[in-house]
Amino acid sequence: MRAYAAIFRGRLAVLLQYRLAAFAGLSTQVFWGLIKMMILQAFFAHSTAPQPISLAQAIEFIWIGQLLLQLLPWSLDKEIEAQVKTGHVAYELVRPLDLYSLWFFRSMALRLIPTAMRGFPLAFIAGLFFDLTLPVSWAAGGLFSISLLFATLLSSAMTTLVVISLFWTVSGEGIQRLLPHLTMLLSGMVIPLPLFPNWMQPVLNIQPFRGIIDIPVRLYTGIIPTNEAVYYIAFQCAWLLIFVVAGRWLMNIALKRISIQGG
Repeated sequence: MRAYAAIFRGRLAVLLQYRLAAFAGLSTQVFWGLIKMMILQAFFAHSTAPQPISLAQAIEFIWIGQLLLQLLPWSLDKEIEAQVKTGHVAYELVRPLDLYSLWFFRSMALRLIPTAMRGFPLAFIAGLFFDLTLPVSWAAGGLFSISLLFATLLSSAMTTLVVISLFWTVSGEGIQRLLPHLTMLLSGMVIPLPLFPNWMQPVLNIQPFRGIIDIPVRLYTGIIPTNEAVYYIAFQCAWLLIFVVAGRWLMNIALKRISIQGG
């Protein structure tokens, strides 16, 4: 376990060097947060039908979603991608480490550091200027933190599974172009999931991407009562287990079939 922790810390140190990129991304996220907030304000101002969430909760959905944007599994570790494409993954196979665990910890670092570098400054800006408030209660704040931990693990497991899929693709470009649109829509980043039509709710409520943004935000805002939180955190844990098991299964198949020429 010490080896994986050391790799995780090493990746954190590398990713922390990209501070200018984080600042550029922060300004972009503030801009898009403002656009989405104005659209929601216009929608609520002209809607006469009762809505499942209030305008204040919808605005918090937008800003917390912007805080957690980099947590979405929409990008891959470029070094691992290059290793698979060039065959240099062979060097990883001779290390006395479990390849799945190695890639999982690298994926977790990829999800955590950009999120932290943009999230904390954005939380300050949104709280100061755009009506982002603290969690509705101390209990909601604690449950949000627990849910956020499992959201990070779930997103890391998804990212690792996509990385493993590169063993079966020529370039991996197709799935990487599809991921941002799929994850943003189904996680609640584009539109808060409670605002989707009622006929879509049964499908939206069982798909895994809601465990990354939608569930933590609903706990934060109190849409999910604290006495129901155990079910939703268990939902995140169940999908985490599914993705880890699927990832390890595919990894085992890939390692049995892999053929690297030249040495």
